Amino acid sequence: MARLLQPPPKFHPSEWDIANKMQCASTESQQSRSECMIAESQRLLDEIEKKTRKTQSDVNKKIEQRREEIKFWKQELDNKLEQIVHETEVLLTFKTRLEKSLESCREPLDIAQKCLLNRQRRTGIDLVHDEVEQELVKEAEVLQGVIALLERTLEKTNEQIRLNRSAKYNLEVDLKDKFTALMIDDYCASLINNTPDIKYAGNAVKIEGNFVSPEDWMDFSNINVEKADKQRNNSLALRALIDGILSQTANDMRKQREVVNVAFRNRVKEVKDAKHKLETLLAMVMDETASQEKNIAALKKAIADKEGPVKVAQTRLEVRNRRPNVELLCYDTVQYRLINEVQEITKDIQRLKDTLAQAETELKGLSRRQLSLEAEIQVKENTLYIDEVLCMQMRESAYINNF
Repeated sequence: MARLLQPPPKFHPSEWDIANKMQCASTESQQSRSECMIAESQRLLDEIEKKTRKTQSDVNKKIEQRREEIKFWKQELDNKLEQIVHETEVLLTFKTRLEKSLESCREPLDIAQKCLLNRQRRTGIDLVHDEVEQELVKEAEVLQGVIALLERTLEKTNEQIRLNRSAKYNLEVDLKDKFTALMIDDYCASLINNTPDIKYAGNAVKIEGNFVSPEDWMDFSNINVEKADKQRNNSLALRALIDGILSQTANDMRKQREVVNVAFRNRVKEVKDAKHKLETLLAMVMDETASQEKNIAALKKAIADKEGPVKVAQTRLEVRNRRPNVELLCYDTVQYRLINEVQEITKDIQRLKDTLAQAETELKGLSRRQLSLEAEIQVKENTLYIDEVLCMQMRESAYINNF
């Protein structure tokens, strides 16, 4: 029991002294290392703080530069979008002009074709391939050519409008992306270290596999701008072309219309002159017919008037044939003259009858001529009705306007 309670071993004073010295040395060493660590930490803190501030400042500058770049391209896109929108609106008005011009061509063409059809109803010798018909055919060809040209130009205009809208769409998409990117970078520029809604985002640092360089980014917007410029220039050129086509086609149609109208007026004058001559001839024929009828009546009366003298002469001869014996045989001057009288009157009657036959033949000829002239005048009247009333009045309702 006494062994179990024996005291622990005691150290030598030198050991105690060494232990104290070691504690001091160890503490001093630890303190020195700690002081070095504190100094190193402070240096590191200062270095990292400066580096962080410099990096953040550099990022802020880069963000500001990026914002300026985006603003620049956004402004460029805005300008080009405004230009292409305006150009498309103007081109749409030119399309409307083309459509109105195209529509206005259909009535003159319809009238020209109706005139050609109406003139097929001319009869007799008046159914002639005259200057009016030649110019009407030419007018129809001009109008058909104008319609075909305007239709092709309208197709080009529709295609150019589609290309303008495609360029506008590309600008709008790019502009929308630029606006969104600018909003995001504006927000990023507004963030500071004590902003309430900042947070850790461990997965924020990532690079997309299909990233593009800043040069590619600028090229993308530049291509959209160049495409818009190209389509705008094409649209301007097309508008100039449309202006020229509308002006030239209107002049061509107006010129040909006037040529046809002049041909109609000349033809109507010719037909009226011909009709007037025919009417003059008809009046002459009718006068001559009346004279011939009077002549025939006079001839018939003359023939009738010879019945008395011939009857008297023949009766005298017949009565004198009853003379007796030698009296009957005596061929005296009375008998001789009576025989001559009968022969003379008979011969004169035959001459009158021959003349009457000739006169009746002439009267029939005059009658046929009258019918022919009346028929020809009717032909001329029909031609005048077709040309002057149907065609010329119908043409007055059609106008060639500038659009």
